[in-house]
Amino acid sequence: MRRPSGQLVKAFLVSLVIGYIISWAIMEYVLKTELRLYGVGNLSIVAILVAFLVIVVLDTPLNLKAFDWPTDDTAMDSWGHFFIVGVLIILVTVVMAGFLNSVNLLPVEASTQAIPIDWLFNLHLELIAFLFALVVVFVVYSLVAFRRRPGDTEDGAYFHGNAALEIVWTIVPLALVLYFGYLGAANLAEVTAPQPDELIVKVTAAQFSWSFEYPDLNKTSPGELVLPQGRPVLFQITSLDVIHSFWVPEFRMKQDAVPGIIRELRITPSLVGEYKVRCAELCGTGHANMRAAVRVVEPAEFDAWISGKAAPGTETNLSPAEQGAQLATNVGCAACHSIDGTVIVGPSWLGIFGSEESLTDGTTVTVDEAYLHDSIVNPNDQIVAGFAPNIMPQVFGQTLSDEQINDLIEYIKSLK
Repeated sequence: MRRPSGQLVKAFLVSLVIGYIISWAIMEYVLKTELRLYGVGNLSIVAILVAFLVIVVLDTPLNLKAFDWPTDDTAMDSWGHFFIVGVLIILVTVVMAGFLNSVNLLPVEASTQAIPIDWLFNLHLELIAFLFALVVVFVVYSLVAFRRRPGDTEDGAYFHGNAALEIVWTIVPLALVLYFGYLGAANLAEVTAPQPDELIVKVTAAQFSWSFEYPDLNKTSPGELVLPQGRPVLFQITSLDVIHSFWVPEFRMKQDAVPGIIRELRITPSLVGEYKVRCAELCGTGHANMRAAVRVVEPAEFDAWISGKAAPGTETNLSPAEQGAQLATNVGCAACHSIDGTVIVGPSWLGIFGSEESLTDGTTVTVDEAYLHDSIVNPNDQIVAGFAPNIMPQVFGQTLSDEQINDLIEYIKSLK
C-alpha cells in the first residue's frame, strides 16, 4: 500500500480544524442552537465531511495524491499509521457517542435545571466514547498492523521512553479534568442561582412520608406536591427524624433533608405531568415506599387548587373512603400498614375496624373511630401488642386536616 505523505496528513488535520470551525458556524449562525443541543457528535460528523471535501478540492493543486493508492508490499511509515489510526478514532468516537446518546439513560426533562445537567452528562458520555476509541483502536490496530508475519523470527525494535509523549499524556488529561471541573462549577452556579418571583414550598420529611407547605399561600398538602409550570420554586427542606433525601428524577436535582437544618433547592418545572418524589437516602424499613405524588400543572389550575376549587375538567366525585385510599398512598401509610393481612411494620388494616386488640400495657381495646383517630394523632398512646413505639410519625395531627383524618378512617373501615 502506498504510504500517505506527511503533506497529506497535515492537509487532512488542517482541513479537520477548518471543518470544526465551519460546523460551529453552521450551529451558531444557521441553526441558531447551542452546543448542548447540537452535540459534539453532530459537530464531528459535519467536520469530517468538510475535511473530506477540502481534501477532494485540494488534491490536484497540492499534488496530495489522496486517492491514488496502488497496492504493493511497501511498509507504511509512522505518518501513515497515525493517519489511519486518527481517522479510525474519529469514526469510532462518532459511532459510540451516537450509540450512547440514543440509549436514553435519563428520564424526561421536566425542569429548566435538567437542560444544563443533561448537557454535561452527555458531554461526559462523548468523552467516554473518545477515550474508548483511543484505547480500543490503538490496541486492535496494533494487533493487526504489527502482528508477526510468517517467517519473521527477529525481535522487535527496542526503544526506551518518549519524553514528549509522556508530557502530552500527562498535560492533556489534567487539562480535561480541570476543564470539566470548570464546567461542573459553572453548571452548579447556574442551577442554584436565585430566581425572581420564587414560590416557597416547605418540605418536611418523616419516616416514611412527605408533607408540603406553601407558607405564602396558607396551604398545606400532605403527600402531594403541586407545582405551577414555568414558575421558579424554592424548596426549604428539613426532616423530623433521620436523614432523608428529596429527589424527583425528572427534575434531576436532589437535596438532603436533615433534622434541625433547612436545606434549599431551586427548581423551575417546565413540563406538565405527573411524577414522584422519592427518598434517595436509606432511612429505615419503609424507605422503598417513601414516595409522594408530584403534579406539574398549568398556572390557572394551580391557582384553582390553592383556592380549593377544581379547575375546569379536573373535578372528581370520590367518596371519603376513596379519598382516604389516595391519601394513604400519598402520605406513606402503605410503607408500614398492609391491606391484605400481611404484617409489615405496623398492624395490617384488613379487618381491623371493630376488632379487639391487645395493647402493650396488657389491656384490650375495641378498634373504633375514636381509637383510630387517636392512633393517627397520638400514635404512641395505645400501642398494639407485638409492635414497637416511636416508629409511626408523630406529626399527622399537625399535617393532616380533620377531614383528611376522617377520610383515612373511612378507608380503614372499608377494608373488611
